[in-house]
Amino acid sequence: MSTTSFTHDALIIGQGLAGAVLSETLASRGLRVLVLDAPQAGRASVVAAGMVNPVVLRRTVLSWRASEMVAIAGAFYRDLEMRYDASFWHPMPLAAIFPTAQEAGIWRLRMRDPELARLLSIADADDNSLGTLPRPYGHGLIKRCAWLDVQKLLKLHRANWLAAGRLEERFVSASDIHSLAQGVEVFGHTAPYVVHCSGPFAATPGLVPVRGEGLTVRIPGLQLNTMVHRGIYVLPVGDDIYRIGATFAWTDVWSGPTAEARRYLLEQLSRLITTPIEVLDQWAGVRPASKDRRPIVGRITAQQAVLNGLGSRGVLLAPWCAQHLCDHLYTGVELDEAVRVERFREQ
Repeated sequence: MSTTSFTHDALIIGQGLAGAVLSETLASRGLRVLVLDAPQAGRASVVAAGMVNPVVLRRTVLSWRASEMVAIAGAFYRDLEMRYDASFWHPMPLAAIFPTAQEAGIWRLRMRDPELARLLSIADADDNSLGTLPRPYGHGLIKRCAWLDVQKLLKLHRANWLAAGRLEERFVSASDIHSLAQGVEVFGHTAPYVVHCSGPFAATPGLVPVRGEGLTVRIPGLQLNTMVHRGIYVLPVGDDIYRIGATFAWTDVWSGPTAEARRYLLEQLSRLITTPIEVLDQWAGVRPASKDRRPIVGRITAQQAVLNGLGSRGVLLAPWCAQHLCDHLYTGVELDEAVRVERFREQ
C-alpha cells in the first residue's frame, strides 16, 4: 500500500491532553489525522488543574529543560487560542510561601544561579493579593508560570474535531489494530502510524499510574490574583472560586475521591485561610507518570508509537513532546535519549 492510498497520515488513540495536543500539532503541519477516543472514568485530564511551573519547589531547582518547555508551551497554547477564538491559557505568577527561615535562605541562595535568577524573585511583603495570608518568613515569586483551563480546551477540541469528522468516539483494543505492509488499519481507517495517547490505561513500559486528588472551593473576599503554594497549591480561577491540590498516591489508584485526601487538603488549606471555605467539589484522576519522571515517547513497533508518561507536568511537557514525536516519525529526527521508550526495555 503506497502512502498516498492511506486514509490518514496518523491515527491517534486517546483524547486526553496528550492526544489533543498531538492531534493539533500534526494537523498544523498539514497532516490528515483521526482521533479515536472513548472517555473512561479516572482520566486525569478531565480534572487537571493545569498549572505550569518551571521550578521544582521541593528543591528550588529548574524542572527538566524548563526554559525550552515554557517557551514552546506558551507559544502552542496561545496559537491554539487564536485558532479556537477562545481563552484558556492564563499567565499568572506563583507565590511560594516560605514555611521556615531556612527555606527563605535557600531561595535567596538559588537566586545566585543565573538561570534561576531569571525566574525567581523575593516578593514585596505588601503584595495586596497575598496580604491576608500568614507569611512570617515571607514568600518568593516564580515568573513565567501560568494555568491552562484543560477542561475548556478539551471540550472545544472534542466539539471541533467531532464536527469535522476527525474524531470518532470508539474504544480501541489491541485486537482492533491490524498491521499492514507499511502501516496500520483500525476500523477501516488506515495510516502509516497509530499513536497511543491512552494515559494511565495503557500498558506502556515504564508507566506508573498515580492518583491525584483536589478540591474546588469558594472563598468569598480572598481575591487572590496569584497562584499560591505552601505544601498545597491554591489556584484562583475567578468569581471567588479556587482549585486546591494536589495529593499523590501510588497504591489503589482507581479508588476515586477519598475522605483521607479531603481531610488532608482542608487541613493544609486552614494553615493559609482563616475565613469560611465552601467545598464545591472533590475530584480525583489518575496521572500517567513514569518511573524516572520523564515523558515516554517513541515507537513501540515499526508502525505503532506512544506519547505518554507526562505526569503532573503534562501541560508544560505535552507541546514539546508532540513536536518531538512528529519530527521523529515524519522527518527522521533522532529521539532525545531522556524520553525514548526504549530506555525501559533496556533495563
